[in-house]
Amino acid sequence: MFFRSAREDVAAVFESDPAARSYFEVVFLYPGLHAVWAHHLSHWLWGHGMRFLARFVSQVARVLTGIEIHPGAELGRRVFIDHGMGTVIGETAVVGDDVTLYQGVTLGGTGKEKGKRHPTIGNNVSIGSGAKLLGNITIGDNCRVGAGSVVLRSVPANSTIVGVPGHIVLRDGKRVVITDPKDIRDPLSDVIIKLAAELHELREKFQQHSHDALGAVWMDMGDWKRPRYYRRSADATGARQLEARPTAARMRTNRSLTSIARSSVGHRRFSGTSLGQW
Repeated sequence: MFFRSAREDVAAVFESDPAARSYFEVVFLYPGLHAVWAHHLSHWLWGHGMRFLARFVSQVARVLTGIEIHPGAELGRRVFIDHGMGTVIGETAVVGDDVTLYQGVTLGGTGKEKGKRHPTIGNNVSIGSGAKLLGNITIGDNCRVGAGSVVLRSVPANSTIVGVPGHIVLRDGKRVVITDPKDIRDPLSDVIIKLAAELHELREKFQQHSHDALGAVWMDMGDWKRPRYYRRSADATGARQLEARPTAARMRTNRSLTSIARSSVGHRRFSGTSLGQW
């Protein structure tokens, strides 16, 4: 049984790695292959209740290969770990047949929950360097996960996933166009969308306020064209009384204020004050 599986593992290396030149080189110089073989032993020990010995074997393999595979993880046939340094496979992870993992791949959990807490990988899946697949998610058959991606949700079969967080860009050979940024489920994108909505609301309020203030300015300018001075009366009604002061100084002042109010600077300066109070 073990020797048949070993022959399949070696054949998988030749099929997946064009740098493989001879059986001697593959058997003795491929740490990913050694890690898989060590896992066969540690998983058998784990299944027969020898938990400490199983963990000991997995830790020795980790020191020798740089690849950490928990004895409780389930690996399918012809699993190939290329280079493999820094690869971590958690306790409840399930890896299907004909799966290729590159260096730095993590099949990990997201918390301290018990039970199934690691990914399930389908058949014929390729996971690029540095990709992180976290939580109890399922990656369908024939999927491709781009290097450096962080996948937090299940992915249907025949898909290509890239990005942080990971999102589908190809499905069944067809390009997937994201029209709504919310489909990415990126926390930073959610914050940007919320800020954009608040900015739009503030812009509308500012425009409405400016429109009202500008209308008040032009209404007051209609009275400024006459050389008259407004003064609030002291009676209870607060009605305005006109006091004519047709002096040359007052007329020059009114003309100057009118020209300022008509300019853009004047609009900004007097937008919050009724010009009739001048």
